[in-house]
Amino acid sequence: MSEESKEIDPAVNADAIKEISEGNENEVVSGEDADVADDAEAENDDAVAAGSSAKKKSSKRAKIKKALGALSKDDGAAGSSGSSANPASKLTTEMVEQLLEMNPSLKNEVAGMDKEKAADTLKKLDVADLLTGMSVSGKNQKDMASYKFWQTQPVPRFDETQPFKEGPIKMIDPEQVPKEPQPLLEGFEWVTMDLIDDKELEEVWELLNGHYVEDDEAMFRFNYSQSFLNWALKAPGWRKEWHVGVRASKSRKLVAFISGVPIALRIRSATLKSTEINFLCIHKKLRSKRLAPVLIQEITRRCYQLGIFQAIYTAGIVLPKPVSTCRYFHRSLDWLKLYEVGFSPMPKNSNKARQLTKYKLPTTTSMKGLRVMQQKDVDAVQDLLHRYLKRFDMAPELDAEEIQHWLVHDEKTTAEQVIWTYVVEDPKTHKITDCFSFYCLKSSVIKNPKHDTVRAAYMFYYATEAAFADEEKGLKERLNELMNDALVLAKRFNFDVFNALTLLDNPLFLEQQKFGPGDGQLHYYIYNYRTLPIPGGVDGKNEVDEKRRGGVGVVML
Repeated sequence: MSEESKEIDPAVNADAIKEISEGNENEVVSGEDADVADDAEAENDDAVAAGSSAKKKSSKRAKIKKALGALSKDDGAAGSSGSSANPASKLTTEMVEQLLEMNPSLKNEVAGMDKEKAADTLKKLDVADLLTGMSVSGKNQKDMASYKFWQTQPVPRFDETQPFKEGPIKMIDPEQVPKEPQPLLEGFEWVTMDLIDDKELEEVWELLNGHYVEDDEAMFRFNYSQSFLNWALKAPGWRKEWHVGVRASKSRKLVAFISGVPIALRIRSATLKSTEINFLCIHKKLRSKRLAPVLIQEITRRCYQLGIFQAIYTAGIVLPKPVSTCRYFHRSLDWLKLYEVGFSPMPKNSNKARQLTKYKLPTTTSMKGLRVMQQKDVDAVQDLLHRYLKRFDMAPELDAEEIQHWLVHDEKTTAEQVIWTYVVEDPKTHKITDCFSFYCLKSSVIKNPKHDTVRAAYMFYYATEAAFADEEKGLKERLNELMNDALVLAKRFNFDVFNALTLLDNPLFLEQQKFGPGDGQLHYYIYNYRTLPIPGGVDGKNEVDEKRRGGVGVVML
């Protein structure tokens, strides 16, 4: 499951730190603080952007202050002399636990410490460090009901401290797996969605577009096209049984969905026949019915019946227990539009002209031999990508059929283009030396008077022969050349923003290509498999770290 993420506005954290440090007791943290801009009318372009920005800033500022315990005047106020105390030094154990839940990367850093030592470590940090990369939406808070469910599942626990051997947590006998699903609440029934049927595909599309992932402030929602769903849900080896739905018995309306596609997943030296779980979606009005655990159990049962006992899945929330955590980064292609919808902030001491100049790109690509990938390139790209991905602890093993499906756009069968893939062909040897790809995922802009859609390009798979030079000499330079051309092409195809995570070798080019940190994280999970933590390209402060590459090599949609 992808996660909606936007560029971080440094002013939000700075304002919150200042207010807390100075003991601003006149501002009450409440729900009203998050809604101050909701009723403002946009009279011009600046008003549109200001309205979105004000809502985002006030909401996040309130949540950050609340997360820090809304420190009282006695605990957090500055002294009369004007010197400000560090609020982190006043953290209670309860606050420490809350902050760790909201900052998973930091939590991983102190995972081996006892609570007192962890609290002492955090109290020595500056509040700015605590806030770096923090999820302030509450979506990384403990959901006790959810944790209660996961305690019954074969997944690693947070409190595991004993040495272990990597491998399956629970051995499954397919003969002992129930033949029928567990009963649903009265008024609902299980269905298997037939996505060959255009009407049923449209039902899944309608459910996802109305009820799937939104950002923290409900300003953006993923807007999947039917072409995207055909691409994502019908990978080679796909099974109809893994498109699981729940209908209301009377209206026949589709109210919940979960899916899986097969994946050969390598974790270090072990290759697992696995399922990639995605698109868990429940109608908003039914989210109190506890359907998510039931959906997860049902698709697990269907996988077990076929002898598949492991799965990979991602989420923006912290569940037991992430194998890795990556951070979203965003590169503006149409900065003005992103500013007007509240996606990108206006940096302090900057203006529109400076921002437009900063993100301006060439109109033509620079790499010789760069061209669109064709059917004839499948074998060469499969070989290159296979060797490239072997450098990572966790990566898919893609065969030629999968390469063709995931990377080659077929104009004859696809109504709307989803994937763009390019290769670099050496003009002398005609060898494919490099490749890169990105896919299109739109987001609906909610309640914005000027724009209704943000068109985002997401970095997908890439590879280069430069990775195999001694000590990776020239790899960083080559990747920056490739990614700059990828940005130029994405701009040419009218994308508004280019998104990437800190996986693969992305830390080598994010900063140079002017990607900005986002407020979203993506946590990777493996079902029924225990393994040591895998680097996600970020350090304990959730900042890009080139030394923490080599971990995640699988890109989830």
